[in-house]
Amino acid sequence: MAAMELKHCLLHCLNSFNHLRTAHCRLLRLYIDHDNYLLNIILQYSFFFRNAPYAKRVFSQSKNPNIYLFNTMIRGTVSNDSFDDAVLFYNSMRSAGFLPDNYTFTFVLKACARLADFPFGVKLHSLVVKMGFDCDVFVKTSLVCLYSKCGYLKDARKVFDDIPEKNVVSWTAIICGYIGCGLHKEAVGLFRELLEVGVKPDNFTLVRVLYSCSQLGDLASGEWIDKYITESGFHRNVFVLTSLVDMYAKCGSMEKARQVFDGMVERDIVCWSAMIQGYASNGLPKEALDLFFEMQRENLRPDCYAMVGVLSACARLGALELGNWAKGLLDADEFLSNPVLGTALIDFYAKCGSIAQAVDIFRMMKGKDHVVFNAIISGLAMNGHVRATFGVFGQMEKYGIQPDGNTFVGLLCGCVHAGLVNDGRRYFDSMSHVFSLCPTIEHYGCMVDLLSRAGLLVEAHNLIKSMPMKPNTIVLGALLGGCRLHRDTKLAEPVLKQLIELEPWNSGHYVLLSNIYSASRRWDEAEKVRLTLNEKGMQKLPGCSWVEVDGVVHEFLVGDTSHPMSQKIYEKLESLFKELREVGYSPTTEFVLFDIEEEEKEYFLGCHSEKLAIAFALINTGANDIIRVVKNLRVCGDCHEAIKLISKVTGREIIIRDNNRFHCFREGSCSCGDYW
Repeated sequence: MAAMELKHCLLHCLNSFNHLRTAHCRLLRLYIDHDNYLLNIILQYSFFFRNAPYAKRVFSQSKNPNIYLFNTMIRGTVSNDSFDDAVLFYNSMRSAGFLPDNYTFTFVLKACARLADFPFGVKLHSLVVKMGFDCDVFVKTSLVCLYSKCGYLKDARKVFDDIPEKNVVSWTAIICGYIGCGLHKEAVGLFRELLEVGVKPDNFTLVRVLYSCSQLGDLASGEWIDKYITESGFHRNVFVLTSLVDMYAKCGSMEKARQVFDGMVERDIVCWSAMIQGYASNGLPKEALDLFFEMQRENLRPDCYAMVGVLSACARLGALELGNWAKGLLDADEFLSNPVLGTALIDFYAKCGSIAQAVDIFRMMKGKDHVVFNAIISGLAMNGHVRATFGVFGQMEKYGIQPDGNTFVGLLCGCVHAGLVNDGRRYFDSMSHVFSLCPTIEHYGCMVDLLSRAGLLVEAHNLIKSMPMKPNTIVLGALLGGCRLHRDTKLAEPVLKQLIELEPWNSGHYVLLSNIYSASRRWDEAEKVRLTLNEKGMQKLPGCSWVEVDGVVHEFLVGDTSHPMSQKIYEKLESLFKELREVGYSPTTEFVLFDIEEEEKEYFLGCHSEKLAIAFALINTGANDIIRVVKNLRVCGDCHEAIKLISKVTGREIIIRDNNRFHCFREGSCSCGDYW
């Protein structure tokens, strides 16, 4: 009677590990611990309550374990990610004289796949065939996982094709195999095949194929899958919808991502993080921060990825105070022990012009991999500390950390900002000759930019011709920028034609050619280009600057009068320009690229967005506060000269980050150099 009650308890009444231990004790007291059926239940519940050591002790004390006990131990250790233990239990089972069944093979093959133990996996495959399990769909699916995880995708596909009746698990296994090998287009194609043969995907299949769409930037396929999700009743699954949000964000469609997000009944931190990061990575930092504040109102603690998105948004806006507040929401140790968070924090401080704090974080990081080193190298380079950049690269070599392509992008950008042509050539050549790295188009782009700025336009043009790949808009744009700087309209015109072929919709190319003509006082030709621009209905991207005051980011457009303090801002600018003229400032009107009167040109220069932002900051901040401004376009030469003098007459330190680099102004000089 007591034994019957115990069996009932084991089957229906175990709610915690303590209940399990009590039941096991009763099993021992009643001397029925030799009953393998009851022992199997004890083992299963031990793994269910995540106590693998207890299961191992119980198994080790069993007198005559059968194949069912061995199978439970193999499955349990696999489910607890103890793959080596699973293989050990399989070997013990074989030593005890038991032959594996289809249940055994399914899980021990999974362990082999996770261990990438291909030789042992092949032996198991041979035994599968000998024992007649080569038609079992679950065993074959495990073989598909084994071959694909070990990099033998053709063999995985062959095994998959041989499965007589494929189920959703089989299809998902081969789709994941293609994804693991980076063949995302093929993975999406397989998903289409899955639907064509009438198999209904599960949540995991949809999550994986949406990941492939995001990696491809395949918005059309993503929208088609979104439609299928709605029609098939998956539109309430939080994991599928989070993947959908992530896919739309990574494909650059934030409106659709927000639509899905707003329609979700249940939203976890992963979904919030996907949206925040999506806004930040798609150039919508204010929206990222607004959503983060909304998340805070929901009393959700940010995870690693939400914090990365927030820091990225603050970095883009130059919002140092706001970023410091956000950083305080997590423990300092989380940043120093997590390379993802630490790298984001280094990048944030560097982009806000607070390079000393970025270096402090780098020094305190508990583990420095190549990603952390790359972050500080890029940060030092963009802040104009080029020799320090080279020093960190030397330190990286001493640590024995192999540099990658991103390391050299940082080094070459530093050379570009400082105009170090010979150093740039040396690092570029060392990529292939010393570090066996093949330069990519990004590295060629840096070199073309470096040579073009230095006036070596012929060498830059020849480098483009020698590239093993076709030049993209970045490379050609760098050469065109050099043509503008050195007023070489002869070379600029054919380069621009190439750019227009690549990006006929980009107004910037037309604007740059117009500016080249204007700078050379070829007003008629400049006007023709601008007429073409108007005829095509394209508009120039307006200059926009951001400045943070008391944790609030303020935005200014060129000629802006929408700010509540506009009158005071313009009054401040007027008084500033009076002071500047007294110390020798004369507006450089060549930077206003229209054929208008000089007086009008001076007015246009005074309305540039960075000047408005600086005037606002001067009104609203203390005498010892650093003024930090971020601009979406490059700072013009007149603004550069004017801000140098503003820093002199006001005694203020001003840091400007434009789309090109940092400009740090102090006491009438620019510490980043005057390399134009």
